[in-house]
This record gives sequence, structure tokens and C-alpha cells, in this order.
Amino acid sequence: MKLLSTKATCNSHGQDSSYFLGWQEYEKNPYDEVKNPKGIIQMGLAENQLSFDLLESWLAKNQDVAGFKRDGKSIFRELALFQDYHGLPSFKKALVDFMAEIRGNKVTFDPNHIVLTAGATSANETLMFCLADKGEAFLLPTPYYPGFDRDLKWRTGVEIVPIQCTSSNNFQITESALQQALEEAKNKNLRVKGVLVTNPSNPLGTTMSKTELNLLIDFIKDKNMHLISDEIYSGTVFTSPNFVSVMEILKERTDKDFLDANVAERVHIVYSLSKDLGLPGFRVGAIYSNNETVVAAATKMSSFGLVSSQTQYLLSAMLGDKKFTKNYLSENQKRLKKRQKMLVNGLQKANISCLKTNNAGLFCWVDMRNLLSSNTFEAEMDLWKKILYKVGLNISPGSSCHCTEPGWFRVCFANMSEDTLNLAMKRLKDFVSNSNGEECSSDNKRTRSTQASRSFTRKSISNWVFRLSSRDHREQEER
Repeated sequence: MKLLSTKATCNSHGQDSSYFLGWQEYEKNPYDEVKNPKGIIQMGLAENQLSFDLLESWLAKNQDVAGFKRDGKSIFRELALFQDYHGLPSFKKALVDFMAEIRGNKVTFDPNHIVLTAGATSANETLMFCLADKGEAFLLPTPYYPGFDRDLKWRTGVEIVPIQCTSSNNFQITESALQQALEEAKNKNLRVKGVLVTNPSNPLGTTMSKTELNLLIDFIKDKNMHLISDEIYSGTVFTSPNFVSVMEILKERTDKDFLDANVAERVHIVYSLSKDLGLPGFRVGAIYSNNETVVAAATKMSSFGLVSSQTQYLLSAMLGDKKFTKNYLSENQKRLKKRQKMLVNGLQKANISCLKTNNAGLFCWVDMRNLLSSNTFEAEMDLWKKILYKVGLNISPGSSCHCTEPGWFRVCFANMSEDTLNLAMKRLKDFVSNSNGEECSSDNKRTRSTQASRSFTRKSISNWVFRLSSRDHREQEER
């Protein structure tokens, strides 16, 4: 008799991905300016640490809130006792107002349609439980966040079918790619329940165009499917084009009577404060849906991963301070733009380029195809291992993001100091320079050896030449 469940003993969590393996190697040998200056620099973690001083300044000025007080009196007991899993009304109102502010108040959100979850991970999984059964599928454009293999599939049993996007059009979604993914699902006897996208994209760091969003809505309308738009990076857009939420497209089309009401009920948003406010440890995520059945079911499921009342109370006051949120969003975007420029400039000095449409997020989609020994994913893994172990940088290989083209990497820039980023760029530049030098040296050796062999062929007896050429060939292989 088995003592453990199949789930406990299976290997479908995705933890063996190079995305997670890089983290494990970093944890064994983390860089520290003083204690471990030759350690691995973490550039595989999409964390926003650029604006903590703004958050800390607000806390210092609002000590009653930070101390869980109201009008100078402690409300600790009130917050510590049992709370309804629907969430604090004051926080839900503050959160939907903040979401509207990020979108330039072009759309509004009803707090009765929001479900609080313990981060975006929980939100995405909860939507899978609500929208699909085990063995059914969602379509995801590549490259996509490696954690989706865990978040969407592991406990739900839902399958992922990739929408193959390529660098030829900056990885934008096309109608032909959507149809091809649908055909692939049919060939695998999978019923497709919807499409999930991240906008802004993780790992591309790009925003979706209105054309792409309209294409997706037309697709799910025609195929009678759901659309999930994971918009947790919506407040990180630091340059044009501006962020366009799927809710804006829905509003435009509904106002023009282009959509039936039931289409809007099949569009759902995932949001979190982990990226825009840099608070992943607070575990604050949310589902927004116009589908009452989905909201009711997700609310019941949220009891398995609640946001603490203390966190809700604190953030309802912070997000309710409109002067603070306006200044924070503006200043944070300026800092992200400056830091992204630092990374791009540092990469350029190493003759490495990035996706030129990068305008959002906490990372760049970096093109290292020129550093590959061959156009294969094996060569990509070899390069990744060199950068991880020899250079001491943990970056995420494109294959871990299911990219169809070898040689792309996601490189994060907002989770470290400027000095650490400069050091990382210096390490990478030195690595590329040394690699090019080794290639040149190897080419010169091969050229000299070939010339010597030809000379011996002209001057020497054939058998003797044969033995010498064989020896030279072995020496070249050993080099």
C-alpha cells in the first residue's frame, strides 16, 4: 500500500527547470559586496527594490497606521480576530481605485467583483480551478513565465498549449499562431477553455497593442472561450507605448455595441502588489471578473489563501492616500527607466542587444544568440552554465520560458543596487571579451596548422605526411 499520494511523489511541479535551478545555485553562493564579492549575482529574480524608500517614508509619516492604531488607539485585537474571507471593504475599495489610477482612470472597477488572494500565484491557480477541469487546456503565448508550469498545472491538472511567437515580429501574437495552437490542442485531444496572457509581458517586458488585444477578444468570442489577462506589471510601464488594459478594450467595444454582455463575462484580470509596489512578501493578489459565478466560486476558494487583516488595513490606508500613490507611480517609473537604460548600455558595451520594444517590467529580454556555439538549445544551456558558474550571474535561459529560438535570456535589473548592476555588466563584458579572444586564438592555431600541413604535403614523402597530419589533427582536437 502506498503511504503517500500521487501528488506528493510526482515530479510535475516544474522545480527542475533551469529557471529554478539557477536560484538554487545562487542560494548556495550569493554575492555580497563584503562577505562574498565573488559570489553569484541574482539577476533571475523579478523583484522591485528601487522605491522602498518611498514606502518607508510613508510609514514613518503614518505611524498610527503602521502601529495598527486608529485615532491613536490600538485596533490590534480587532485585526487579530477572525475576519470574513470576502476581505475588508476598505481595502477592496482602495485596491480597485489604485488599479483604475494605473490605467489613467479610463476604466473603473467594482469592488464587489474583486476576489482577494495570497498573491498572483494563488489568483491564477484559482481561476484555473474555476474555468477548467483536469485534462482541459489553456493557450499561452511563448515565451511565458516559467512559474506558470507550476501555478496553472500542478494541482489543477490543466494543460498548457503554447502559442508559438517569434522574434520576426518581436514575439507578438498573430491570428495564425492562435489557430496553430488550437490545432495542436485538437491533435492532442485537448479541449481548450481559454487563453492566458501577461500584459505587460513576463519575460519580454513589453506591452500588448490594441490590435493584439482586439485579436484575442475576437478569438475568444468566436471560439466561446475565456481570456485571462495577468496584469501584475501594469504599473511598471516606464516609456511609450502606454499600457492598455484588456478592460479598456472591453469598454470601448461595449460602448460601441460590438460585444455581447456574455463576452465581457469571459474576460478576467489577475493583479498583485508584488511588482508595482515591490511587496511580494505581503502576498496580496486579486482576481477581477464580471462573471458572478466565477467571483462567488473564487471567493469560496480564497479561504485557502487569505490576505491577513493586518496587511489589508495597512495597505488600505497607503493606497487610499492619493497624493502618495500619484507620486509613487510617477517616481517609480522614472527609476525603472533609468535602471533599464543602465542595463541596456552595459549590455551594449559587451556587444549584446535587447528586444527593442522593451518598455515595461523589471527585466529585459536579452539576445545572446551571437554567443552561442551553435543554434541549438544545448548550446544555450552551455552558455547559461558558463554565465552562472564562471561569470557568476544567474539569468534565466529562454528555454525555461518555452521560447522557440535558442539564445534569448531574461535579465532582471530592479532587485539590486547600481553598484551591483555595474559589477554584473563588467563581469559579462570581461567574459565576452575573453571568449572572443579565445575564439580568435583558436582560429589562428587552426590556420597555422592547416598552412603547415599543406607545406609538408608539398615537400615530404606521402606516408610520412600522413602520420604527421594525423598527429596534428589529434592535437587540434585536444586544444
